[in-house]
Amino acid sequence: MVTAFSHIILASASPRRKQLLEQAGIPFVVRPSDVDEDRLTPPDPSPPAVVRHLAMAKARAVAPLLADQPGALILGADTAVVLEGEMLGKPAGEEEAARMLSRLAGRTHTVYTALALVGAGGREQAAYAATRVTMRPMSPQLLAAYIATGEPMDKAGAYGIQGFGSMLVERIEGCYFNVVGLPLALLAQMLEDWNIDLPRLWRAASGRQRPERGGVR
Repeated sequence: MVTAFSHIILASASPRRKQLLEQAGIPFVVRPSDVDEDRLTPPDPSPPAVVRHLAMAKARAVAPLLADQPGALILGADTAVVLEGEMLGKPAGEEEAARMLSRLAGRTHTVYTALALVGAGGREQAAYAATRVTMRPMSPQLLAAYIATGEPMDKAGAYGIQGFGSMLVERIEGCYFNVVGLPLALLAQMLEDWNIDLPRLWRAASGRQRPERGGVR
């Protein structure tokens, strides 16, 4: 017997991914994985392969929850900022954030985000999106002011396009939500591949958000 889809189990603590799932009207719960990314060695060192490997590892780490939630799908995700073939992770401190941003300033880099789905019965799927991002030139004063906001410290590449960092970006080529950390068009395609009825989810979400009739107007 096939169990109907009920919700996503998001294997990530990212508040940005949580916000985007809410925005998309997809029911979910958050259960971050405890995967140590530094200990994983992907067989293929290319950035697309690395993010796919890490996203799937995160999803698999949470997969035991499916035993009690057979209608759920595990969603793992991983994002990388790549400049000239080098993957820029989260800065360890303000000095490293300054070095990363100085390298990105006035140049174009690529952001890769991979999504991995794991369902009951061992079915798995992984895919990735890529977006080219061009940063505008930045003065040392602007860089220092941005770093002082604290925003760069928990983000790959030391910037957040959805926050103050939006004013550092000159243009993008590709999916904006991919740069935030959850490419929604890619996720929609993957959910459709699993025969999940997105219009039904939207109707349910809009029903939850619609204010009750009656009362004083």
